[in-house]
Amino acid sequence: MNYLTISESAKDSFIEKRSEFIGYIAPVKTNNEAVAFINTIKAEHRKAKHNVYAYILREDNISRYSDDGEPQGTAGVPVLDVLKKRGLTDVCVVVTRYFGGILLGGGGLVRAYSHAASLACDAAHIMDMCLCHRLKITADYGMYGKISYLLPNYETITVNSDFGSDVTLEILVLSEKLEALKKELTEVTGGSADIEDCGELFEDFSSVKKNS
Repeated sequence: MNYLTISESAKDSFIEKRSEFIGYIAPVKTNNEAVAFINTIKAEHRKAKHNVYAYILREDNISRYSDDGEPQGTAGVPVLDVLKKRGLTDVCVVVTRYFGGILLGGGGLVRAYSHAASLACDAAHIMDMCLCHRLKITADYGMYGKISYLLPNYETITVNSDFGSDVTLEILVLSEKLEALKKELTEVTGGSADIEDCGELFEDFSSVKKNS
């Protein structure tokens, strides 16, 4: 259910035997968004010999690629393979090639396009999108210490804190840890905390998982 994607566009490039390879990556959610991104890069690099692409979407489980004039199987498939191996979805990669006059051969092309796609992925911020619940916890100040001591055990993310007449915390908790957290919150506050479940959603937990 959880998935990996990227937060924003990124790019990187390298030169192999006088050919320049520029890898671009962008977050896309629909087929139209992917095509629009590909067309933008193509328009930017009209003089390039090739604009190879691959993309994977969660919507309808779509994955597509194009060799854009390179020998079949030497460009689009290697780029798609990089995305699959990294487990990325809702992303599109375009690799632009400016031909330098020296042929790379089939194996050389596969390595070059794979490397360009990998560089683009490395340049992007990867988000670990997890199914979670947004909880609104309201309690008196006497309970705040107990609550804040408890939350790190459940890898929660605090999205809002309001210190008014009571303390109100809005947090994200992974769906699989929801019931256990609610139970323990009720226990440590003696049932005095008001716990409101604001619904289920996908959010980025990469920072929490990196530190855990």
